Amino acid sequence: MTAPHLREPAPVRAALLAVALLYLGLMLLLPLGTVLFEAFRQGVAAWASAVRQPDALAAIRLTLLVAAISVPLNMVFGIAAAWAIAKYRFPGKQLLVTLIELPFSVSPVVSGLVFVMLFGASGWFGPFLQDRGVQIVFALPGLILATVFVTFPYIARQLIPLMATQGRAEEEAALTLGASGWQAFRRITLPNIRFALLYGVLLCNARAMGEFGAVSVVSGHIRGETNTMPLHVEVLYNDYDFVGAFAVASLLALLALVTLALRGLLEWRHRDELAVRR
Repeated sequence: MTAPHLREPAPVRAALLAVALLYLGLMLLLPLGTVLFEAFRQGVAAWASAVRQPDALAAIRLTLLVAAISVPLNMVFGIAAAWAIAKYRFPGKQLLVTLIELPFSVSPVVSGLVFVMLFGASGWFGPFLQDRGVQIVFALPGLILATVFVTFPYIARQLIPLMATQGRAEEEAALTLGASGWQAFRRITLPNIRFALLYGVLLCNARAMGEFGAVSVVSGHIRGETNTMPLHVEVLYNDYDFVGAFAVASLLALLALVTLALRGLLEWRHRDELAVRR
């Protein structure tokens, strides 16, 4: 028997809508509007000049580079982990799921400190690596490691429920008909998970470009070398360069808006698949 449709009185609906809009305005629209207003307060020329500063350009390039490396790594890991968890039974399966979700419960600052303890000059492996000319902390590899750690659950957690729901029947049928494992993955598995995969990549990329805590610990805050966009915003703000700080922050805000727009488009175009995955 279908549950009756809930019909709240008009005043109740209006009050709920007003509370939701007020909360949305205070927590999202007001901060976003403030960032954009401050970024363009002195005009487009001042905004463009701040964005074209050498340190700002270096921060933008570094942020994009870290994201360009971290997201594909997490995509490969997410697909492999989701495949193993959803398609097979093995000892330690629940432990693997727990480990995948670990970055959700660990502070990014703590994860950054762990990398410093492991690969720093006084860390467990730091002297060994430095003797061989390899630097992890206060360099690009440390930024990538920190970003990969805080973002790797996003793709895997999007794929695991969907792949578990789909089961193994189609892949097994393809293998029975003579397809190789790669052919079964490319022609059956990948098309079936393409929306969830792209959805997870968008979330992972947004998190990678906006990460602050972990990369702040491992970066060393070297201007023009290890400062990503969020770190550069902090440096500019602490130097009372508010125009520059808000200009770079506006780029992050615009990237976030693009991510939200793409996410909404994906949800609209794949409503049925999203309902199955959830």
